[in-house]
Amino acid sequence: MNYIISEIAEKILNAKSNEIFINLDLNRTDKKEKVIVDFERRIAKFPEGEVEFNILQKISKDKNHIYFIKDGNVFKAAIARDGYYKLVPTLPPTIEINGIRMHRTKEFNPYEDTLNKINSVNIKKGEKVLDTCMGLGYTAIEARKRGAEVITIEKNPNVLELAKINPYSRELFEKGIKIILGDAFDVIKNFNDEEFDVVVHDPPRFSLAGHLYSEEFYKEIFRVLKPGGRLFHYVGNPGRKYRGKDLQRGVMERLRSVGFENVKKVEDALGVVAKKPEKY
Repeated sequence: MNYIISEIAEKILNAKSNEIFINLDLNRTDKKEKVIVDFERRIAKFPEGEVEFNILQKISKDKNHIYFIKDGNVFKAAIARDGYYKLVPTLPPTIEINGIRMHRTKEFNPYEDTLNKINSVNIKKGEKVLDTCMGLGYTAIEARKRGAEVITIEKNPNVLELAKINPYSRELFEKGIKIILGDAFDVIKNFNDEEFDVVVHDPPRFSLAGHLYSEEFYKEIFRVLKPGGRLFHYVGNPGRKYRGKDLQRGVMERLRSVGFENVKKVEDALGVVAKKPEKY
């Protein structure tokens, strides 16, 4: 697929010659491909197909979406089904669902946000990792790069579809990562006791998925972790309260109540780390 965002459309429309070499994979690589600009016919010929100038003009004015060319047609990387889901042209992209972004994009880009979470539990080669909420799969991909065997869970088929479109999610569908479609609250019950070395739990905000912040779910995380296993749990902005309750404090209390030790805040990752005792 070739990807077009507003800046690329502008460069093509403002080209001074009938050939322009430009990156068409959202800077995932340094590769530049040739686009032929036909000023007479008012079309641009991409490797994947032709795009009319009037379409490029519309894209140039839309800084909030990613477009892609497939089989000679131009599509918006967005899904209007059971809500509105779209890839946002951050680099790498994030997903926005009904106006809510799934990664932090102000202080860090989505990749840096992922590294903050992964580094907090120091995933190592040969370990088995459970990623409870896949999204675009950056956590699963980074864990796999470090030599781990990874199982990742995604509840929403729209999110999975956008991951298949996103060039930065390509490694998600390669060997070493198993994707399970379903609600982590239910799926986790199918895993064996002490199956994982690490669990990365990065759920949607509490108002959207309160059951993934429950003591019942934390008991399941505790069960599937090996003795000495580590947990990272994304919570959100420290100090922010939900309906008068300190969400982060409540998470930490519930984790301790089910048996976790060394429960600590991780400020850079806006989350909490915890460890299952070596002996319990």
